[in-house]
Amino acid sequence: MDPAHTDVIAQWSHFGFSNPSMHFGQADGVLVYDADNVAASSVQVTLPLSSMNSFTAKFDEHLRSADFFDAAKFPSASFKSTQVEAAGEGRLKVTGELTIKGITKPVVLDVTLNKVGENMMKQPTIGFDAVTTIKRTDFDVGMYAPAVSDEVRIRITTEASVPKAE
Repeated sequence: MDPAHTDVIAQWSHFGFSNPSMHFGQADGVLVYDADNVAASSVQVTLPLSSMNSFTAKFDEHLRSADFFDAAKFPSASFKSTQVEAAGEGRLKVTGELTIKGITKPVVLDVTLNKVGENMMKQPTIGFDAVTTIKRTDFDVGMYAPAVSDEVRIRITTEASVPKAE
């Protein structure tokens, strides 16, 4: 995966007044896509919580605290696919396990295949967008729920390239 072209965004309702968002940067992972045998495809991603960014430093500190993600004890979140299925033209359903604060729960990503081709460096490249909704309370990050929504919408955009052999 290309961390410079990967963005994981979480968005929730704040008491119904606003819908703030937070970015998880520096994603590290491996994406395998087999167009001929979609079931052989997989994804594994780690998100370091040190790179969470709500664009408000004080709020970022609170999110990293034991009240929410407890990033000192659990420095990353991760996702590992368990099944990839075709879901129509240019669409996939990726089922996997999301781990936050040492708690692992099943999650289903609705995935759109954006493009397959060569990037500027002439490397084979693929790009995807994905969405899912999770419950904060499932992962013990539910402070202020349900007033601050328990449901969090996750949006992901990513691309992956295969370096050319030398």
